[in-house]
Amino acid sequence: MIGFLPATRDGRQSREELYLQMARMRRMEVELGELWQRGLISGELHLGIGEEAVVAGVLAHVHDGDALAVDHRSTPPFVARGSSLAAIVAEMLGCEAGLCRGRGGHMHLFDKERLAASSGIVGSAGPLGCGFALAAQGLRPGGVAVAFFGEGAINQGMLLESLNLAAVWRLPVLFVCKDSGFAITTRSKAVTAGSVTNRARSFGMPVSRVDGSDVEAIRRAAGAGIGRARAGGGPSFILARCHRAGGHFLGDPLLRLLQHPMDEGRSIVPALTAAAVRRSGARGSQRMAGLARITSVLASFAGEHWLLARDPLQRQRRRLAPDTARALERRAHDEVEHAVRDALAAAGVSP
Repeated sequence: MIGFLPATRDGRQSREELYLQMARMRRMEVELGELWQRGLISGELHLGIGEEAVVAGVLAHVHDGDALAVDHRSTPPFVARGSSLAAIVAEMLGCEAGLCRGRGGHMHLFDKERLAASSGIVGSAGPLGCGFALAAQGLRPGGVAVAFFGEGAINQGMLLESLNLAAVWRLPVLFVCKDSGFAITTRSKAVTAGSVTNRARSFGMPVSRVDGSDVEAIRRAAGAGIGRARAGGGPSFILARCHRAGGHFLGDPLLRLLQHPMDEGRSIVPALTAAAVRRSGARGSQRMAGLARITSVLASFAGEHWLLARDPLQRQRRRLAPDTARALERRAHDEVEHAVRDALAAAGVSP
């Protein structure tokens, strides 16, 4: 497969190899975003920009025979796992040449050869990961499964049941929670009681809290969890704090408002003002309280978005020689550009 970097037995991919993986994922997401802007990809598009370090660090330890259970931000793990780049793009275009013959779209990618599957159902990576791990336990001793999901999914019953089942049956699975601080447009702490790490720890499994912008820290934590799973020690849990610069989905209204306040405000402010001064309806104090809540959400989102913004690619790039980083970026760019051209040709669309 073009550019796929197989994991070493000890997960010791070089800094250059990790950066190439991350650059390839980023380039793919950028290209998909441009295709969406052109109207060639329909529906919502959930990009994984900002999650590259989490994916690359974990997949540094994933071998042939291991399995991936992925959430709706599925492209980066499939790219890093070595799925055909052209087939991924063609799938987004709804083309017969796609990874799932154009029937799955970006939230439902499947690659049977690589035991990788994604779903748009929040929390479904938990039971899917347990199923993969149970199969590995019985059919491929030494094999492991990895389940990727966001912190919003931690409130889904099937995910909590999966943590319990994995612990009771000592399944070889690594649970990776990507914590952006927001469940869609709701602050996670407003809908999640207690601590996510304490929840996972209560099932008796090891838990690591890691900076999701540091690929080498992620690799170390994943190495411990996957190594434990391969040795029959059961599941582990990683909470990786990461920042998604693109918001929940491409075109996220909160992000648009922050980036283009004047343009977006033209359609929002008049409607809010009219509602506030209308004679009928709720009392003035209730309306003001509603406006205050809206302002609070925007301010909170702005704080999360700008203060926690740490680009994982830039962080890893600083560990490399500038010429080396540029060469790796060019390689990733060329690989993805070639794949996009092939996919567009298969779909009968001009570049």
